[in-house]
Amino acid sequence: MKAIVVSHQAAGTAGMTLTERPDPVAAINDVVVEVHASGFVPTELGWPSTWTDRAGRDRAPSIPGHELAGVVTALGYGTTGLSVGQRVFGLADWHRDGTLAELVAVEARNLAPLPGDVDFTVGASLPISGLTAWQGLFQHGRLQAGQSVLAHGAAGAVGTMVTQLAREAGAYVIGSGRSADRDKVLDFGAQEFLDLENDALESVGEVDLVLDVIGGDVQKRSARQVKPGGMLVSVVGPVEIRPADGLAIDFVVEADRAQLGEIVQRVRDGRLRTNIGTTASLDEAVATFNSTERLKGKTIISVR
Repeated sequence: MKAIVVSHQAAGTAGMTLTERPDPVAAINDVVVEVHASGFVPTELGWPSTWTDRAGRDRAPSIPGHELAGVVTALGYGTTGLSVGQRVFGLADWHRDGTLAELVAVEARNLAPLPGDVDFTVGASLPISGLTAWQGLFQHGRLQAGQSVLAHGAAGAVGTMVTQLAREAGAYVIGSGRSADRDKVLDFGAQEFLDLENDALESVGEVDLVLDVIGGDVQKRSARQVKPGGMLVSVVGPVEIRPADGLAIDFVVEADRAQLGEIVQRVRDGRLRTNIGTTASLDEAVATFNSTERLKGKTIISVR
């Protein structure tokens, strides 16, 4: 099969090559999926799980990519819940070869059925962004109707999902971003825009929940904006400064079939829009990831 491979961690996207790799084999409880579309998050090349297996052993060269939409072609021993020929989407295991390939072996529990009226490109854009937003807001952030949310990076793939899901849940959403992001952030449903280049972060006042995808100084200052009893949720590593009278948590997104089903249903009925910025073929993927232009929104590779 064709696959994008990175030789070692220091190589980064510049070290990506399109090459031939052996077809994967379905282990116990696995399925093999013919990948039609794949999502890619550039930061994953810095994650330890991209370069080692669960026992800590080196597994370079690695195939990156964790989001996928495609069709099941084979079932491993003992696999239940999915069938050959079924359309699926979901999140590949962090410690295994990924989805920037024509075929991938994935634990069946990490996948959900992809309805026939949802395009593969759309399906591949949902797993990391949608699950991160869902788990950050509801599972870890315990968001309730009537609360206020400060969504950092609100023009990005995760941020636009956070904004829409929080608004649907009855929250008041303040979205942050660069000056050029204002229209996009408001278009995706934020009631207020915080210009991180020109506005004082403190001008937003206290909020019930901060969902942070930026980290650094923005996160530290945001901790001071959390109401007593509120929450700061980070997806960019441990929280350095915790809210004085609130809680803080960082988490790594996990695959969840039921949550994927909730997310894709909202796409089907128009309650949730995707934020796909760039699409490219597998042959164009390496050049796309190494473009000098800033990629906005979700980047999707159309494999088939």
